[in-house]
Amino acid sequence: MGRKKILIIEDEVVIRSSLLKFLTKQGFKTSEAGSIDEAKSFDLDQFSLIITDLRLPGPIGTDIIQIAPRVPVLVMTSYASVDSAVDAMKLGAVDYIAKPFDYDDLLTTVNEIIENSAPEIVPIAGMLGNCEDMLVLFNRINKVAPTDTNVLIVGESGTGKELVAKALHQRSQQAGQEMISLNCAAIPDTLIESELFGHEKGAFTGATARRLGLVEAADGGTLFLDEIGELPLEAQARLLRVLQGGEVRRVGAVETLNVSVRLIAATHRNLKELTRQGAFREDLYYRLNVVKLILPPLRERGEDLLALAEHFLKLNCDKIGKPCLSFSDESSQLIQQYRWPGNIRELQNAIQRAVILCEHAIIPPDLLAIDMEGPGVNPDVESIPEDLSLEDYFLKFVLANQERMTETELAQKLGISRKTLYEKRQKLDVPRERSKKRGS
Repeated sequence: MGRKKILIIEDEVVIRSSLLKFLTKQGFKTSEAGSIDEAKSFDLDQFSLIITDLRLPGPIGTDIIQIAPRVPVLVMTSYASVDSAVDAMKLGAVDYIAKPFDYDDLLTTVNEIIENSAPEIVPIAGMLGNCEDMLVLFNRINKVAPTDTNVLIVGESGTGKELVAKALHQRSQQAGQEMISLNCAAIPDTLIESELFGHEKGAFTGATARRLGLVEAADGGTLFLDEIGELPLEAQARLLRVLQGGEVRRVGAVETLNVSVRLIAATHRNLKELTRQGAFREDLYYRLNVVKLILPPLRERGEDLLALAEHFLKLNCDKIGKPCLSFSDESSQLIQQYRWPGNIRELQNAIQRAVILCEHAIIPPDLLAIDMEGPGVNPDVESIPEDLSLEDYFLKFVLANQERMTETELAQKLGISRKTLYEKRQKLDVPRERSKKRGS
């Protein structure tokens, strides 16, 4: 999951800086705030631990316990007493430490708290992942699913948005009902209002009978609208009415019906940009964007990529009754080098095809049928020599080019994110000297 994140809330700059430097050297990713109000500017759920002084300007340190109830809080104070320790623990602090403190003792306490209070990762059916972005996603799915909040799922095509929607429904209060789904891009504009909201007999040419719309069908349950960015403006206005007042009116009808629907929407498009262009209603956007769940593209999921490939390999071997195959070293390197513009869907298809066609125990790279001249490969990155591992290639490329390239440029050339580049630097112990290139 990467480095554990700690937020330090301390108004005394010297103490805060000292703590920050010490914990960073121990491998933690640290952030700082001088007060509770400053701390509120962070997404507090991202932290594994909050260390706060008890006495701060404005609200006292223990107020953060109520603001971030899911994050363990370690309280420190120079006003050490049994009473203040007991009070802090009663309010929900996991532990208490008196200033001045011994840094070795502090480190022991911090490690114990994080280890003992690490949230259990509840597996999501049909979804695998151990990178930080996916673990954050799983955690948020489990938090938001039991509520009736509208959810917007954002991610490139093929990243698994429908799986997220199903996971939300299965963990929701509507789990006993069927989840009604519609891909807005698959229905012609002239028919989508009828599909969603139904119509009365004679409402338009060809309406020979009354039809129940999907919104009505989802009453008491979940409605999943995939590719909602393709929804025409007229249908957007009707959908807004459903979200605002729980009312739906069939096409051609006079009376409205009351419905209770939990809406989950998904898109690969930038809805905020569409609102600026006038192609998406701003009021609908804000109604949908109560909770946003972001699915990372496959190319930014680090070691998840090969783990997923191995998973799909076993799945497909079992499905067609073949002994478990394995990837050649060249195939594994190719899988990691390719950018997978079609994401998980493309990976699944490539491996399924390779398993079907493979006549030996090891899958060679040609059976993956990856187009090395297509959009999935960065043309600025040379093919990896057969006798060079991915890690050796990474080292060679970075050391040869970091004098003339920024971190952003290096990441782009390698076909990875800046975050992945940073993580690989840490893993291979090749930190960047900031003085070598300004702005890196």
